[in-house]
Amino acid sequence: MRRNLCLLAVVSLACIGGLFGCGKGESQQGIHIGVITSLTGSTAAFGEAHKNGYAIALAEVNAKGGVLGKQVVLDYYDDQSRPDQAVQGVSKLVDQNHVAIILGTFSSENTRAIVPVVTQKEVVLLMPTATADNVMETGSPWAFRICAGSGAFAATTLDFLQLNGEPKTMAVVYENTNFGQSNEKSMLDAAKAAGLDVVDTEAYQASSPDYKSLLQRVKSKNPEAIYFASYLLDASTLMRQAEQVGLNPKYYTSAGTGFAAAEFPTTDKGAGKNAEYTFSVAQWLPTAKWTGSRQFDEQFFKITGAHPAYHAMEAYASLITAAAAINSAKSADASAIRDALRQISLPDTPFGPVKFDSKGQNQHPVLITQILGGQYKVVWPPDAAEAKPVIPAPPWNKR
Repeated sequence: MRRNLCLLAVVSLACIGGLFGCGKGESQQGIHIGVITSLTGSTAAFGEAHKNGYAIALAEVNAKGGVLGKQVVLDYYDDQSRPDQAVQGVSKLVDQNHVAIILGTFSSENTRAIVPVVTQKEVVLLMPTATADNVMETGSPWAFRICAGSGAFAATTLDFLQLNGEPKTMAVVYENTNFGQSNEKSMLDAAKAAGLDVVDTEAYQASSPDYKSLLQRVKSKNPEAIYFASYLLDASTLMRQAEQVGLNPKYYTSAGTGFAAAEFPTTDKGAGKNAEYTFSVAQWLPTAKWTGSRQFDEQFFKITGAHPAYHAMEAYASLITAAAAINSAKSADASAIRDALRQISLPDTPFGPVKFDSKGQNQHPVLITQILGGQYKVVWPPDAAEAKPVIPAPPWNKR
């Protein structure tokens, strides 16, 4: 089945201009949707999650007849986890492949880089996973985001903390990129409004082998809570080295991403036992109460042999939403798709309701999870919780 799904998502040939009257976004093969994601480079694990999520959605859409009576074809572009490559991907997909809409990219850094380009080329960009709020602050009428952003992450984390022990001090540790900087700023603003004292902020360069000096500085400030904004490799390294330096806050919290990746609790690709008791914002879990969540999990497991985190679901939801918008527009024209997205309302998807506000932001709820027994468990909000949070995190020498 994995082979069959992947074959559905292969990179297609571009529509030859004017051949048999093909319009923009259309060819003899079907309706072309562009995907920019990281299939290689430092965030390739997330790009692979994207690709599997898209494959499940593609099979579902095409099994129901595709869009506009034609099959959907995904044209992939690997941005190699680099902003400059993501920009080149827009030009390739728009000017050569003539795609109807672009989905992507993974990271906030890459997504921010392409927003001006899609705006200039007047093609719709639907963002599945970029959480830095400044990707939505340009006011571009061509930009839409299906996931929640850094401001919502910080607000939900503080709501959880205030009603679960109410720590008085926090440190923020973040990757020195657009993703990390946006999450740091959002938490500083939210903490100030909540009266929480941020006693230390630490920026770091991604993919360093050693963060022990940074963690020692955090330890010296003795924060009750730490908020991380990190991708998978760094999240794993930070937690392993937190044990080595004996850093024992009451709460390890995070802005998702690396701390919410399916691989994070594993021993081969993540932090293993060191991931235990960490909190993370999350936008979806297989146990989420939205219709179709478990079915998506089952399909993903058939393809990969593993259970998905929310990044794959965000890709799935983006393609399902794009297909619905094209059908609603009754056209593969970019302006028509943009206008359809502004009006679209999907009340019951496996990712929850999808409806965009006037700025192009989907109003998606944020969950808080904790890793318990090597598994992500929803612990907040109370009406969605499947477990009680363990607070404080046990000291390393008592685990």
